[in-house]
Amino acid sequence: MIYYVDQRAPREGNGSKERPFRYISDAAKLAQPGDEVLVFPGVYRENVNPVNGGTEENRIVYRSVEPLGAVITGAEEVTGWKRWQGNVWTIRVDNGIFGDFNPYTTEVYGDWYFAPTVRHAGCVYLNDRMMYEALTMEELIAGEVYAPSWEPEYSVYKWIAEQDGNETVIYANFQDKDPNAEKTEINVRRRCFFPIETGRGYITFSGFKVEKAATTWSPPAAFQDGMVGPHWSKGWIIEDCDISNSKCNGISLGKYYDEENDHYFTTKHLKSPTQMERDAVCRGQYHGWLKEKVGSHIVRRCHIHHCEQTGIVGRMGCVFSIIEDNHIHHINNMQELGGAEIAGIKLHAAIDVTFRRNHIHHSTMGIWCDWEAQGTRITQNFLHHNERPEGCAWAEGGMESQDIFIEVSHGPTLIDNNIMLSKSSVRLATQGAALVHNLMMGPLTYVGEGTTWRYTPYHIRHRTEVAGFMTFLHGDDRIYNNIFVQGQPADAPVERGGPREHERLSGTWCFDEYPTYEEWIKWFDLDVARPDMHKLDAYHFSHLPMWVDGNVYLGGAKPWKNEKHNLVNDEAKVEVEVVEKDGAWSLKTNLFDYLGGMECGIIHSDILGKAFEPDQRFESPDGTAIIFDRDYLGEKRGVSAVPGPFASKESAEAQLW
Repeated sequence: MIYYVDQRAPREGNGSKERPFRYISDAAKLAQPGDEVLVFPGVYRENVNPVNGGTEENRIVYRSVEPLGAVITGAEEVTGWKRWQGNVWTIRVDNGIFGDFNPYTTEVYGDWYFAPTVRHAGCVYLNDRMMYEALTMEELIAGEVYAPSWEPEYSVYKWIAEQDGNETVIYANFQDKDPNAEKTEINVRRRCFFPIETGRGYITFSGFKVEKAATTWSPPAAFQDGMVGPHWSKGWIIEDCDISNSKCNGISLGKYYDEENDHYFTTKHLKSPTQMERDAVCRGQYHGWLKEKVGSHIVRRCHIHHCEQTGIVGRMGCVFSIIEDNHIHHINNMQELGGAEIAGIKLHAAIDVTFRRNHIHHSTMGIWCDWEAQGTRITQNFLHHNERPEGCAWAEGGMESQDIFIEVSHGPTLIDNNIMLSKSSVRLATQGAALVHNLMMGPLTYVGEGTTWRYTPYHIRHRTEVAGFMTFLHGDDRIYNNIFVQGQPADAPVERGGPREHERLSGTWCFDEYPTYEEWIKWFDLDVARPDMHKLDAYHFSHLPMWVDGNVYLGGAKPWKNEKHNLVNDEAKVEVEVVEKDGAWSLKTNLFDYLGGMECGIIHSDILGKAFEPDQRFESPDGTAIIFDRDYLGEKRGVSAVPGPFASKESAEAQLW
């Protein structure tokens, strides 16, 4: 059955083409497996709760008839502002409009939140842009630049709210603008399209514009909020949407709610938040964390931007998903929020998740896979300018910036055919990773650090069931056929949020203390029938081996001391410039001038072998082998390969996005 929705209909209807519903929520109460909900252009100021889910054979489809013509918003327009003092105006809002969730009394705060100040979930929007929340009336009236903002000239637009009986009183500094002559809105709803109940699977959400919801802070041991999300279910497709202006998260692939482990550290302080993450994983089995029930979502071709925690967040509910062809940018640029859950994409337990062909830029961080990145593949992504801009002050509580961060995982985690142009390329507080055919203009950071006895689970291969727990020995990494460029001077001043002094040198030199496989295997007395367990105990907690070969090091980048086949050119003056013209992105580069005919072998799964702790091969989610014979654009490499993400000079000069 097809239900029709048209906000411009003269009166409420029955969902037929002749008498469409005026609200998507009305169709969402009735839609059954196999039904389609067609939504005509208009602004839909509602929080849609899909009451039913579809099935694998018969999905429920919600589709905007005109791509991006149907807008679902968590905000309401407000008029009747009164000038209060100078550039500051005020308005009073009856709290009845908020229902049981007032975003102007709800703090954005919780586990892993590090900023010294706490903001609120609500916001004021001026001509479709978030204004900054002032902490005091004095700050509001002054209307001065907020130094950590990535766009300081706009940070002078500020607001503050207070409660007066049954009313929320909002004050806003609009500078020289008259809010009654501009488009001004305030947050009213927490979400836009999100089922209240779990288990509402197999829904397609296609072609909508979603904006301006009062989402809340979403760490891993807590319910994870988002403007759009499946809420602990299976098989959603979120496609061709424009998602912006979420106070915290755009899309949540999420986590179950567990009242006994929801912001536990924040509310009780007794157990460490790391321990509560372990608890969340184990308790997940009770909450149905199985391949047959949760995950396997697809997020594709979405434009996600101007959100202040993440573009996409997920903890456990994201497993077995595909995130592809999305354009994600300007995440956390206001810098009002700070903590360990901020990135363009931030997923915990990205088991068998594939990130491919995404373009992520101008965000505090690009892709952050935290905990259990087992079977995770990050491939053919274009990442750049994921760093604080020049002249921007450090936001206290903010995180370090890099294109990709893999944290406390036993692998196998595969990073291949990516273009990484930010000041830091990959942060490796992990083990069991493979870097193959990437271009990296920044260093590898936090190698062998940041884990501090963080016993972390690994899983039955291509499943969610826990196979064991182990801390991190580090190493067990494969680094083949990459190009490392010293993109920033190695003696540049140390900046907060960037590489530390000893990390500014690009390349694989940071693994010099790690053994080769031949050195490592000799420790274990394999030819002794009854080895001395106590003697071997030290080796059971020593670094794991490294495999490094076929890499290129340019402009001062340095190789691992044991690498035998590489190309090193310290004098290379490499230029890599991102060029954007009419929405098309490409590179202007002389990179191929310095490769000197360097060729290397074609890498495949059997060369990479198995990650140590899970004993799992670097392979596809279905268990088949991967052959790295295609480059960033999908061009074939032939019988031999050129290091880096481009099979040819022509590929490097082509349109990348």
